[in-house]
Amino acid sequence: MIRVEVVLAWPDRAEARQLELADGATVAAAVAAAAIDGSEHCPAVAVHGVLAKLEQMLLDGDRVELLRPLLADPKDNRRKRAGVR
Repeated sequence: MIRVEVVLAWPDRAEARQLELADGATVAAAVAAAAIDGSEHCPAVAVHGVLAKLEQMLLDGDRVELLRPLLADPKDNRRKRAGVR
């Protein structure tokens, strides 16, 4: 058995689930087992901050992060703060 954490964060809150899964469990299995509301709208996942594929096998202690879609282009935001058009 392995223990993993699945996390989904919003600007005002975060939800996390601690799971015990069978050895050889994948990112997809962890996301499904966590059943966090809104996870179906997340276009990507990361393991410890590194983009991961759904078929990637997990190790004991891994943290799976559900990545929400960007609401704004980071480059445009930096340009606005810098006053550049």
